[in-house]
Amino acid sequence: MGHFLLRRVGQGVLVLWAAFTLSFLLLQVLPGDAVLIKFQNPDLGLSPAQIAEMRLAYGADTPLWQQYFHTLFAMLHGDFGFSIQAGVPVSEQLTSNLPDTLSLAVAGFALAVVLALLLATLANQRWLRPLSRWLHSVPALFISLPTFWLGIALIQLFSFQLRWVPVINPSPLQGLILPVLTVAVPISAPLAQILLRSIDEVQTLPFVAVARAKGASENRILWRHVMRNAFLPALTVAGLLLGELIAGALITETVFGLGGIGQLTQQAVNNQDVAVLQAVVMISALGFVLINLLVDVLMPLLDPRLHTLSGEAR
Repeated sequence: MGHFLLRRVGQGVLVLWAAFTLSFLLLQVLPGDAVLIKFQNPDLGLSPAQIAEMRLAYGADTPLWQQYFHTLFAMLHGDFGFSIQAGVPVSEQLTSNLPDTLSLAVAGFALAVVLALLLATLANQRWLRPLSRWLHSVPALFISLPTFWLGIALIQLFSFQLRWVPVINPSPLQGLILPVLTVAVPISAPLAQILLRSIDEVQTLPFVAVARAKGASENRILWRHVMRNAFLPALTVAGLLLGELIAGALITETVFGLGGIGQLTQQAVNNQDVAVLQAVVMISALGFVLINLLVDVLMPLLDPRLHTLSGEAR
């Protein structure tokens, strides 16, 4: 297990380095830069010489390889740089905006798991067997819904038509209902697809027939024997869905006008604030790596067969 963790940590470090390098190069090839956008404004009345001094002060004209290593070593020490547009360290912006995005993402993921389990349970109930084919097609419908369209549709339905959830001056809890639902629905679709497929496969295994022959109820078989084994592939997919979850949270924050990393990213894109964009990319990549590392640690604990497989591999 120790060798496995070391190997996975090493792979995670390589992923973070690749994410940093690719994002750095892509952000550097953008036309213009944040210094020119902010200071090359006629209202400021700055001369070309003064603008050149500002570019020198911000290091915008230093060679690309120096900027690369300076930014890399700074991030290794927890320094994400300085936001030119906001005039504050990027770490301060992340500290003030990241909790809102995390609360939305965590609540959305929890609801997505509940929706996937509910759909899988309903699809395997005998009294709903005539609707089983329709229930199996629901995830395909969910996954095809664009996040921005779903958010607008939910606002139109629940706020303007039914008037159940206010969009003007809502309470903190009310302000999370529709955004969380917008994030959860697309994420629940692949989880439900994998779970439904795994349930169908596990139900054909001999131990399920043995449990049924012993007189166990269908619900007991489903939750005690089938779901426990079928959830393992869904757990792996759940870790891979982190990137989509973060992207959905960013779009949702923009649609609903919420504060968070989404709004911060939108402003940084408009102003080409490279330091902020680089920090957002690295925070997202770090979250992706940590979640997948956690899944890799949990899988052998939930499925003892993986211990044997890893031992044979060594």
